[in-house]
Amino acid sequence: MCAEKLAKTQTIDLRRKLIGPSCKIFFSDDPIKMVRARGQYMYDERGQRYLDCINNVAHVGHCHPDVVLAGTQQMEMLNTNSRFLHDNLVLYAQRLQATLPARLSVFYFVNSGSEANDLALRLARQYSGSQDIITLDNAYHGHVTSLIEISPYKLHHLADAPLNPFVHVALSPDVYRGKYKRDHADPAKAYADEVRDIIERVQSRGGKIAAFIAESLQSCGGQVIPPAGYFQQVAEHVRKAGGLFIADEVQVGFGRVGSHFWAFQLQGDDFVPDIVTMGKPIGNGHPMSCVVTSREVAEAFMSSGNEYFNTFGGNPVSCAIGLAVLDVIAKEDLQGKALRVGGYLTQLLEKQKEKHPLIGDIRGRGLFVGVELVRDRSTLAPATAEAQEVIYRLKDERVLLSADGPHRNVLKFKPPMCFNTDDADFVVDKIDAILTEIEAATGLNTANAVNGKNDVNKRKGYYRKKDHFIRRGNYFLPSTRQSSTVNQLGGGGVNVDIIQDNTFFFASGRAG
Repeated sequence: MCAEKLAKTQTIDLRRKLIGPSCKIFFSDDPIKMVRARGQYMYDERGQRYLDCINNVAHVGHCHPDVVLAGTQQMEMLNTNSRFLHDNLVLYAQRLQATLPARLSVFYFVNSGSEANDLALRLARQYSGSQDIITLDNAYHGHVTSLIEISPYKLHHLADAPLNPFVHVALSPDVYRGKYKRDHADPAKAYADEVRDIIERVQSRGGKIAAFIAESLQSCGGQVIPPAGYFQQVAEHVRKAGGLFIADEVQVGFGRVGSHFWAFQLQGDDFVPDIVTMGKPIGNGHPMSCVVTSREVAEAFMSSGNEYFNTFGGNPVSCAIGLAVLDVIAKEDLQGKALRVGGYLTQLLEKQKEKHPLIGDIRGRGLFVGVELVRDRSTLAPATAEAQEVIYRLKDERVLLSADGPHRNVLKFKPPMCFNTDDADFVVDKIDAILTEIEAATGLNTANAVNGKNDVNKRKGYYRKKDHFIRRGNYFLPSTRQSSTVNQLGGGGVNVDIIQDNTFFFASGRAG
């Protein structure tokens, strides 16, 4: 196989020479070279097996034989663009439509989540006749220019990035860390009212809202679960202003939440978006994605006079693979499994929260789960460096997990849907051991912290001098070193916060 022809050092050298330096790689200080995968497991060039807890692209499992066979057989027969008639396109659209509310019945097939969201903006702007978009703080919707502008998750990191005057950022409906928390009388209404206020400000300047866009559950924003009723109220405000509601299901669709096939359905049967975008899990690793909308919106798009054409979107091979993915989800009851295994995983993590003061919050649905680490449960000071230590230590234990959110302190579970209870036991046991060691090193008072009384000033966030902490570059560096060293060891030094005592720097930042 091509992936095995080069030594790992050669692969790294060629990547540095030939691949854009801004193309991020996991665990950049010691990247993993993967050569094969099956199910929820990946294997490096030495044959070491890793439990994959982050790959929501390999939705039904890496290299699922049914999906591989469907793509291979169709590729041997025909692959061409969608300007020719082919049954796969219409049969796949029909199968997808059966999972959605009846109003969502017109499909556009494209190649990536970014392309789907870009097209969704075009549809909304053509329908409304306006440009203004409302997005959520910490949102990420894709990497093309139109989406970077509505993705504060990325935009906040761009130095001197000009703000598009047609883009308006609403508060993320985060009931743990946000402005309106779980103990608020009605957080859904409070967050929706923030959107209403933005609309009124736009209208007061003579503007008009084209769309509100949100991930049905915020992923990169920190596994945020919006309070029930929030989307309904936002949709009411937006539609009253002549705009559309776009639900981004690129990260969370296709049964991942367990109780429903689509995450927007968690809000209730009375909520139906105007546009839904899909990607990542749709092709189990094959590059395909989709936009679905109402007949009314589709006809408004057609009225522009511009023909829409996509060379690869909806090609016979992609649709054969998409059909196979739907078949596997049904045949193996992966939606039901997500509900059962996700519930089991959440229960295990809740027990760890009782034990570990570093765990501030457990939230999620099905096999979409976040574990937010904090240094203090009263102040919610984010445990950014600790989260990075956890994911690096898990890598040493052959478990792949990531940390995300605006403070990079939320451990993100979004594994292939074949992830099982044994896998959940395994990874939670590893997290338990790692947190136990980190908390012992910090001198964290467990009893006080669990009761929300931990005094962060008493422990100052400083860790004891341990070889693996120094090796990581996340915690301790001799005080004679400069912050540039932190950047080097921290894999880019994004969001690095450095506190100095007499001996060590405490570097709170991202690694890898």
